[in-house]
Amino acid sequence: MKLSDNTLTILKNFASINNSILVKKGNQLRTISVAKNILAEAQIVEEFSRDFAIYDLNQFLNVNTTLFHAPELDFTNDGYVIIREGTSRQTFFFADPNVIVTPPDKGITLPSEDVSFKLSTEQLDKLLKAAAINQLPDFSAVGADGKVKLVVRDKKNDTTNDFSIVVGETESEFTFNFKVENIKILPGTYDVVVSQKLLSRFNSNSHNLTYYIALEPDSTFE
Repeated sequence: MKLSDNTLTILKNFASINNSILVKKGNQLRTISVAKNILAEAQIVEEFSRDFAIYDLNQFLNVNTTLFHAPELDFTNDGYVIIREGTSRQTFFFADPNVIVTPPDKGITLPSEDVSFKLSTEQLDKLLKAAAINQLPDFSAVGADGKVKLVVRDKKNDTTNDFSIVVGETESEFTFNFKVENIKILPGTYDVVVSQKLLSRFNSNSHNLTYYIALEPDSTFE
């Protein structure tokens, strides 16, 4: 088996959410943050023949992309994968799944779908850049005056800079708060649905990829 560039990209993103992963037999990858406030799942083109756990996913990816160019991965052994290309060969041992924080077996569904909007690549990029430049910790979806706008700000300080983009229309009034550090999603355009029950879903338009991100408890919906 070879890992496609798309799968490597998804795994690198998943490593930013949780640097350990339990890969299940089949063609779905799932991960959850240690704090259990971000869950991500993706369908990939590869089909894994067994379950296996990796404790240091970044190390695994660096082996595949730095020591090799396009290696073959052999998963026939119970305790490790053999990575080989040409005359080079590495053994990479699996981890004990019990030491890894893993997603629940049951899939997640939103308890309600109260607000939805499309978030483009350009908008996402600008918002995250603005948050970094201005050192802003909060990412909010705000409904007011018939508009939905996304704002990066410091919600604890009214005198700090903020940056906002209008992304839709609404008849509701709400403030859905996230931490910028939890917006660990791949660049791209997303269909976003938010539940007033403090959970959101980001569906990628360019990958078969979905993120569920928890809202902060001070979020409001009227």
